[in-house]
Amino acid sequence: MVAMADYYEMLEIPRTATPEEIKKAYRQKAIKFHPDKNPGNSESEKRFKEISEAYEVLSDEKKRKIYDRHGKDGLQGHAMSGGAPGGFSSMDEALRTFMGAFGGMGGDSIFESFFGGGGQGSRGHRQQGASKRVNMSLSFEEAARGVDKELVISNNVTCSACKGRGAASAQGIKKCTRCNGTGQVIEQRGFFSMSMACSQCHGEGQTISDPCKECHAEGVIKEKQHVKVHIPAGIDSGMRLKMNGYGDAGPGGGPAGDLYVFVQVEPHDLFEREGDDILLDLPISFAEAALGCKKEVPSLLNHTCRITIPEGTQNGKIFRVSGEGFPNVHGQGKGDLLVKIFVETPSKLNEGQKKLLQEFSALEGPANLPKRKGFLDKIKGIFSCVVSMISFLFTV
Repeated sequence: MVAMADYYEMLEIPRTATPEEIKKAYRQKAIKFHPDKNPGNSESEKRFKEISEAYEVLSDEKKRKIYDRHGKDGLQGHAMSGGAPGGFSSMDEALRTFMGAFGGMGGDSIFESFFGGGGQGSRGHRQQGASKRVNMSLSFEEAARGVDKELVISNNVTCSACKGRGAASAQGIKKCTRCNGTGQVIEQRGFFSMSMACSQCHGEGQTISDPCKECHAEGVIKEKQHVKVHIPAGIDSGMRLKMNGYGDAGPGGGPAGDLYVFVQVEPHDLFEREGDDILLDLPISFAEAALGCKKEVPSLLNHTCRITIPEGTQNGKIFRVSGEGFPNVHGQGKGDLLVKIFVETPSKLNEGQKKLLQEFSALEGPANLPKRKGFLDKIKGIFSCVVSMISFLFTV
């Protein structure tokens, strides 16, 4: 690798680069050559020091002006001779330069974003247990009324024998000798000192010399639990309920996770759901549609509603019965029952029925069939236009 003496060349930017362009170039190269990304690579460590030095100068307006006029020699006496790596006045200044190029993030944040490291042992911050998911099927009526259900789930629960310690007794828990109970060790990486989880105790800060025979030092055991779940009225397919603390117990006595109940509502033989409304198809005869009638229709919760069907009701007409739908799951009223009319055409007619219909057909007029009359008028209009166009073409 050829060493670059010029700061602009080190960052691969023009001498007219803006502060934003300088920062962006430094970020890219700092990530590429950082010692923790290239352990044991002295050349990368050297390049990191060089680009940090270049950024420290070019990001400072006064130092940049001096450098542009007089080069490195002109910077002597301007905090460049302190003996720290990369030409900084101190190691802290070199670190602040690196952190400052990343928007002022703290040391823990920047190293976590690069290397996924934590900075605290799990004894200092108890880990929450895993959350769990179960699926629950409900009938249409159960979803409408609301219901209490009981689930049987298998969970990791805190071991009662050791109370989650993992050791048969309190004396069986020893302070880790490698990290002295802190859960962290300091390792030197290049010119940075890194705090890392102790490999001997895995960040716990302690080891177990006398493991519990019930949980085998895990602190948790598998156990079946009965969980009562209240299903609110109006719940719908795809909704979920959260049961706080009904998931697996956390390791080392940590808090339990949560239980998520995902709901699926079974279809109904008569009703369909549209939000909080329910839809019912009501078949009626041709005569009932023409003459009008009154009908008793079933509702969702096992009682009937009477609706009046006026004379001349057409197929597909919808009648609304207020307040006979699903209750809103958030307690904001109830939906409606929508009754959709389906006019059945009579079939398998006997001779007497056929004769009556033939006599009725002979008596029908345009006033009896307004939709048909309008349709025929449109057809006639279209046909007249087509005839006119053909006549025009033949006369040209």
